Amino acid sequence: MHYIAVCILSLLTCCLTFPLPQEAGNVNEQQWEKAQEYLKKFYSYKPEERINNLQNKIKQMQKFFGLTPTGILNANTMEIIQKPRCGVPDVEEFSLIPGKPKWPSKVVTYRIVSYTQDLPKSTVDYLVDEALTMWSKASSLVFKKVRKGHADIMIGFARGAHGDFNPFDGPGGILAHAFAPGKDLGGDAHFDNDEQWSDGSKIGINFLFAATHELGHSLGLGHSSDPEAVMYPTYTHKNRKDFGLSKDDIKGIQNLYKKR
Repeated sequence: MHYIAVCILSLLTCCLTFPLPQEAGNVNEQQWEKAQEYLKKFYSYKPEERINNLQNKIKQMQKFFGLTPTGILNANTMEIIQKPRCGVPDVEEFSLIPGKPKWPSKVVTYRIVSYTQDLPKSTVDYLVDEALTMWSKASSLVFKKVRKGHADIMIGFARGAHGDFNPFDGPGGILAHAFAPGKDLGGDAHFDNDEQWSDGSKIGINFLFAATHELGHSLGLGHSSDPEAVMYPTYTHKNRKDFGLSKDDIKGIQNLYKKR
């Protein structure tokens, strides 16, 4: 009898479903879970702070992406949530030091410490150089590559947990992240090695686009809400010939480091 009672109780527990909050709109439970994780990572959503917290965070996200701030999850909001993107928060402080940090010297060193199996090392080297050249041309910065020891910006590929308390999540989702200028991890840029990286000539995440974005963070830039900006947080594949810094990107880097 005891065994039968336990089985019945387990069955009833499995069958119980709890209604989703009003803010969930018409999304299913799986989408609702993904939305909550998204808001936690990128908009500091804290479920324990119940009073208007959820609705305000959804509105904050919707405003950032130029959507109507309803505070309700809808198709347009979920479409953005499900896109691959950068792992840096959109509106909250993400740097290791307060304020708006930047490199004190106009000469910034960088080193590539690990590579992806998807591209030849020489291609990764070339694309990193091309990304930094874009930021250099738009500002007073000069970049110097070093081959050993510590550099201002340490660049590498990694999987899962990799020592910075921001583990990668496998294919899709978060593609990469970087830290604002500072000591230790400051300035470092990490790329998820579980992604399929490309130079633009084949299917995969275009490494030049991702590297230019993450290195913008390494220089002190936050995310832009302009869909045409390199610093827009979600990944959008563009033709190589059409790729370059937007007016918003240039304004941002020149606010930090002035014109060349």
